[in-house]
Amino acid sequence: MNTIRRAEKKDISKVLELLVQVNMVHHNGRPDLFKGPATKYTQQELETIFADENTPVFVSVNEEDVVEGYSFCILKQLLNDHILTDVKTLYIDDICIDENCRGKHIGSQIFEYVKNYAKNIGCYNVTLNVWSCNSGAMKFYEKCGLVPQKTGMEMIL
Repeated sequence: MNTIRRAEKKDISKVLELLVQVNMVHHNGRPDLFKGPATKYTQQELETIFADENTPVFVSVNEEDVVEGYSFCILKQLLNDHILTDVKTLYIDDICIDENCRGKHIGSQIFEYVKNYAKNIGCYNVTLNVWSCNSGAMKFYEKCGLVPQKTGMEMIL
């Protein structure tokens, strides 16, 4: 069983590798929208994200403390909106399990950790977006108990 902890500066190179894996899933599904291979963040941006309490990143590490998966999260709370309530949300910006480590339930462990973290800090819900071209991710999130909150639609012109 892996250990889940906050991401540290020493994890950046492996997290960058995993960011490329996520990018390529999206690039292969929607090459009209996603460049590939690429990363969503630079090393310097990751250092900033890792240090910010409002953008917690959790990593799953094996016995040798090597990252095998991650979850990027963002704390969101819209206060005093005209129509929306003041709920505190933990938005999961990204989850990735190393393609060489899949099938070991690391994704489920990370999701449970993130869900418990959100409960412990007083969040009302956990939210995320998933691209419809990523059917594996859709099935995974449904298995974790997530249900659609809203749907984004498009028409390519």
